Amino acid sequence: MNPIQEQLTALGGVFLAAVLVDKIAKTGQVTEAGLTCMLGSLLIRDPKDTLEVYGGDDLALREGYRALIGALERDPSTLQREPLRYALSMLGLERQLAKREDMLEVIGKRLPQIQSQVEHFGPAHENVIAACGALYQDTLSTLRQRIQVHGDMRNLQQPNNASKIRALLLAGIRSARLWRQLGGHRWQLVISRRKLLKELYPLMRNE
Repeated sequence: MNPIQEQLTALGGVFLAAVLVDKIAKTGQVTEAGLTCMLGSLLIRDPKDTLEVYGGDDLALREGYRALIGALERDPSTLQREPLRYALSMLGLERQLAKREDMLEVIGKRLPQIQSQVEHFGPAHENVIAACGALYQDTLSTLRQRIQVHGDMRNLQQPNNASKIRALLLAGIRSARLWRQLGGHRWQLVISRRKLLKELYPLMRNE
């Protein structure tokens, strides 16, 4: 993979988290595959490439790529407005997190504990989701900037859905951090739209 493709893979993770948050908020449903992909991405250490963070298969990120393409094309018929808002908010929160060594330290200490739970229960188990959600609540949700999730209140008020949303936001911000580490910058989404789309379209060729 070239550097742009590596960045787009991580950005696809941000947008996948955003799409899944939107689905839970509106329908109360989310695929276990998507949830497993994103929660698993929190726990991968020393991957051989960026795709390995997401299970080694572009297919898992397909919904994220689709939302990203809609955002870059700026076509009202394909633009997913809420996921775009969540994705941009996660990119903004990552910038705040980068300045908080104390918060990064807490996250760094608690992720290995979550890894132990994953080994015992599996990545999409309710205990793992609850632990990831609690980690988000104890750290990122205390920052001044907050992500306001919109949807059906009947879905949002269910504790297990709230935990899934927080866990996915944590995973999305981890992907945002990875994107920055790979050289991603927010201005690329405006200035380099065509270049990014040229690299993205092939990732959707099997649709």
